[in-house]
Amino acid sequence: MILKRIFKGIFGGLWRFFTKPFRWLWKLFIRIVRGLWAFCAKPFKVVKDKVLDLYYNLKGKVNQNIRWELIVIFGICLSLSFIFFTLTNSFFSKPRSYSEINYQNSIRQMSNVALEIGYNLDNKKISIKDSKTISEVLNNHNDDSSNKILIVDESGKVIYKTNNAEETHLDMHAVIRNAMSFKNGYDQGRDYDSSMGEFITFYPVGFSDSRAYVVLKGSPRGDIETKYYTQQRSFFALVLSVIFFIVIFYFITGRKVRYIQEIALGVMYIAKGQLNFRIDQKGEDELANLAQNINFMTGELRDKIEKERELEKTKGELITNVSHDLRTPLTSILGYLNLIKDSKYSDKEEMMEYIDIAYNKSEKLKILIDELFEYTKITSDGIKLNLTEIALTELIEQLTEEFVPIFEENKINVTKDLLKESIKVTADGDKLARVFENLIVNAIRYSYKPGDIRITLDKVEDYALFSISNRGDNIKEEDLDKIFERFYRLEKSRAEITGGSGLGLAISKSIINLHGGEIWAESKDNIITFFVKISTK
Repeated sequence: MILKRIFKGIFGGLWRFFTKPFRWLWKLFIRIVRGLWAFCAKPFKVVKDKVLDLYYNLKGKVNQNIRWELIVIFGICLSLSFIFFTLTNSFFSKPRSYSEINYQNSIRQMSNVALEIGYNLDNKKISIKDSKTISEVLNNHNDDSSNKILIVDESGKVIYKTNNAEETHLDMHAVIRNAMSFKNGYDQGRDYDSSMGEFITFYPVGFSDSRAYVVLKGSPRGDIETKYYTQQRSFFALVLSVIFFIVIFYFITGRKVRYIQEIALGVMYIAKGQLNFRIDQKGEDELANLAQNINFMTGELRDKIEKERELEKTKGELITNVSHDLRTPLTSILGYLNLIKDSKYSDKEEMMEYIDIAYNKSEKLKILIDELFEYTKITSDGIKLNLTEIALTELIEQLTEEFVPIFEENKINVTKDLLKESIKVTADGDKLARVFENLIVNAIRYSYKPGDIRITLDKVEDYALFSISNRGDNIKEEDLDKIFERFYRLEKSRAEITGGSGLGLAISKSIINLHGGEIWAESKDNIITFFVKISTK
């Protein structure tokens, strides 16, 4: 076992030692191959990336334009129809046959006979007077008795001829012209016609003592041949291709047509008052944009209608609340004035008491009318803010000092926790001061007596955060947002001694909204806190 391990270790070491150069060369070869592959494939990769970019760009443009979508669909349907026509045309196009008389073989044989006679006579180098030899040559090549073979000298005189030939003299000029005319017609594709007369061909011959022509005349024999041809285009295949195009185009464009119908149906539902209906947005083209715009229009229309309904509702509430809040002090004023008018008082001191009461009621009536007018002005769309840079810390310090007598009168202790660093905000100083005044008055009115009020001002990121807290009756969660509504009061009877007009917090919220800020309230463990958040940018 030990010897086996020793032998295995020695053999393995020798193997690794001798194969190390080969392994190194193999790794080098692999690296070279990979490098060459990467180098050679780089241009193709660039081209592939360019093609893919072009494809995705075109695809994006086509998906965003319904006109290009229809053009592409039309092109696809047309290409498929062409392929369909090619397949069906080869199937429905049947081969057809016709018969015709072919003179080409006979004419070729006649020309070859004249050529052979002239070639044989040229090779024999005989005299033109060797009638025996010439006659043998003529008779050997006269297999067709309908053909006339003539030996004609340069003047046109017939020297030798076959037995069926009667001519004694030929007009060589007419013979040459006839042969050339036939050749031209044959080259232009015209076949032989019996109306053309006899076919004439000739070949010049050189005898040892003279020159002459071999002239062969005769009517070619026609061979009846049956030819086949395939009809190029099938009308039935064309009709099928048109039907195929219509069907394919119908099914491919069916999705777009159904989407148009869906949009039209959605518009009909919306027109009937179903303002919560929404059309699904499919794709990225003009139809999708149309559906998106219709949905946006429907949402805006619904919001406006709901706002108008809310305005109608609040208008009724406004009339009811204003009537109640105005009628109560006005009734008291009229009552005391009637007592004075009817002299229903015991002495002048009692009369002055009636006058003071009527005057105080008139003051409260004026305050209510002023607040109503201010709220109407602030909530109108045409209100403009007089924006200036305001030191918020100093403003709150000043307002707090102005309320010191009222705090002392209501036995309220005020604790201030204001940031020592001056906080600057861009705002309308008068309107912002009105917000803080309303919140301080509200805290005094609803605070336990004696009690405590805590006023804080801090900076959180890019916002100034103001808060005012007082101990009082807890406000229900559902009432925390409603307290900022106009004429909303926690005391439902709207008694004069338990609250104000119900417009103070509504005015404050409108002013903060105009400044792009936030105002909200929190209530926990009999501590009510109002927060105001304004940007310092």
